[in-house]
Amino acid sequence: MPKMNMLQAINNALDIAMAEDEKVICFGEDVGFFGGVFRATSHLQEKYGRARCFNTPLVEQGIIGFANGLAAQGSVPVAEIQFADYIFPAFDQIVNETAKFRYRSGDLFNVGGLTIRAPYGGGISGGHYHSQSPEAYFAHTPGLKIVVPRNPYQAKGLLLSAIRDPDPVLFFEPKRLYRASTGEVPEEDYQLPIGEAEVTKEGADVTVLGWGAQLEVIDRAVELAEKEGISCEVIDLRSILPWDEGTVVESVLKTGRLVITHEAPLTGGFAGEVAATIQERCFLYLESPIARVTGLDTPFPLTLEKEYMPDHLKIFEAIKATLAY
Repeated sequence: MPKMNMLQAINNALDIAMAEDEKVICFGEDVGFFGGVFRATSHLQEKYGRARCFNTPLVEQGIIGFANGLAAQGSVPVAEIQFADYIFPAFDQIVNETAKFRYRSGDLFNVGGLTIRAPYGGGISGGHYHSQSPEAYFAHTPGLKIVVPRNPYQAKGLLLSAIRDPDPVLFFEPKRLYRASTGEVPEEDYQLPIGEAEVTKEGADVTVLGWGAQLEVIDRAVELAEKEGISCEVIDLRSILPWDEGTVVESVLKTGRLVITHEAPLTGGFAGEVAATIQERCFLYLESPIARVTGLDTPFPLTLEKEYMPDHLKIFEAIKATLAY
């Protein structure tokens, strides 16, 4: 299998989807000839023409409103929000229109063919308008699916699943890993299941859970823990909505401990939802309180980015603390 970075894997997935189905259309700010600010859509306009890969005005609400209209009429739009931080002007369209189209019509019409791609997260010295992790805002919205890949193989398979899914999907891409994460990726078409977590490492003492870019950070923390004789089970949630309760419950029933980590701030972060559900279903099996290792309850700081980020040392300390409780 060829090696790809995450950007190449995403571009390859878009290429396959557009080649297979002429209804697949890519659009967003600078995605055409320029290939997007990160070059995720490079050469797609050259290959499929301006009618299927094109630039939009710098109006996020308009991008998603336009995408809703296209999807409602049978197209398969893949709309790019240049940075996930820019998604908030489109919040009304996503939450009140995209998510509710099918419900409000009694299934007479829907926008299930819509996929919204957005690079999220910190680690690139982007400051507070280019570093946020907004997944929890949308997890409160029935009618959406939310997917976050951790590496190139996952990105390609999950994006192809998202484009072909019968529900609208928010696809958050960890931009810190766009070029930093590389791996073997099949050239052929394949899909990975949405709504299923993956146990990336089995262990006995503590479950460590995350998604997206945090999986790479978790792996470094687990290396430190194992040097101290701590056996960690690692889970990549992959899908925030729906999230795979069963896999997490099964793991925590075995280990009795859970550490959850994400880049977004602590208060209202999705780790709180996971923690509440696991304590309901695993209460009598828990050996210690569920720990959350997250970003801080502050705007994302440019000069203090390293202090803000939930790095491997913070996760390692949380693992040790939950074992010592």
